Amino acid sequence: MTQFVWGYVREYENERDDILDAVDSVFRSGRLVLGPAVQGFEREFADYHGVAHAVGVDNGTNAIVLGLRALGVGAGDEVITVSNTAAPTVLAIDAVGATPVFVDVVEETYLMDVGQVEEAITERTKCLLPVHLYGQCADLTALSALATRHGLPILEDCAQAHGARQHGRIAGSVGKAAAFSFYPTKVLGAYGDGGATITDDPEVDAKLRRLRYYGMEDVYHVVETPGHNSRLDEVQAEILRRKLKRLDGYLERRREIAARYADALAGTDLVLPATAEGNDHVYYVHVVRHPRRDDVLAALKEHDVTLNISYPWPVHLQRGFAHLAYGRGSLPVTEKLAGEIFSLPMYASFAPEEQEKFIDVLRGVLARV
Repeated sequence: MTQFVWGYVREYENERDDILDAVDSVFRSGRLVLGPAVQGFEREFADYHGVAHAVGVDNGTNAIVLGLRALGVGAGDEVITVSNTAAPTVLAIDAVGATPVFVDVVEETYLMDVGQVEEAITERTKCLLPVHLYGQCADLTALSALATRHGLPILEDCAQAHGARQHGRIAGSVGKAAAFSFYPTKVLGAYGDGGATITDDPEVDAKLRRLRYYGMEDVYHVVETPGHNSRLDEVQAEILRRKLKRLDGYLERRREIAARYADALAGTDLVLPATAEGNDHVYYVHVVRHPRRDDVLAALKEHDVTLNISYPWPVHLQRGFAHLAYGRGSLPVTEKLAGEIFSLPMYASFAPEEQEKFIDVLRGVLARV
């Protein structure tokens, strides 16, 4: 593993005193489960997104699972989403007993091709689940119009889009509900697992709170269909409260890093990220394309640089989802992208001099491949 990957290690060094103070404050409080840290973070995270409710949960996958369940999605239902995503998006659909239905993505932005959604809707469709991939929003304007026309709720997968906006509206504030992950590498990351589901709907909020606490409304009294133990930890919540105040600063630095890449790599044969009209990109990952991707990555390894691919295997072609019967060629754009994409180092603490050094190595490799 190289210096270009574990950005949160440097983040910890930069923010160590505040992080350790957050941990100590929770331990001294005597409230370790669903206490004031979780309550405070939920209130502040909801306010940041301009919605009424946020429910902290144990991870981003369960944020989607509980969101789907709170929207009434279950066995026999269909949920329309994309295959160009992390597998947990689809695993969450499977976890509630529903069937994922895939549409392809737009080649330039890697995001859901909303123009294909209407044709995929059937009488079993219960929810639309767009993925705001890599740091920018899917086309929520067109999708919202479609959802209204068909009477379907939207559950936004915002795991990679903390703080992203579309036409001024923040990701997570458009759908009936939205799910977030706070995995350590996320734009807003915890120091372990964590997640949240947000909504403006008080009934959805009440269901989410019951479902994350075994289905209980009062201690020992299950009133909802049996739920999960899916509570956000107090320690992680207090850390996230501190980091939420710095989120806009993280976003500013990520955009500066993306701008330096754009300037320095213009004129190479890399396909750089495209920002969809109306979007403010937050660059959770800085995904580029190259027709000889594997050769580029192999050459970079000779310089002790190992880069990530998000994602090398489309979900619909993975063995674990073979039962969905999507053959090769069924989602051609998604499959093409999987053979070309890879991620350049991107984290808020990536220093300009480090980035310059990396760019020099990359340009040298590109000139030879």
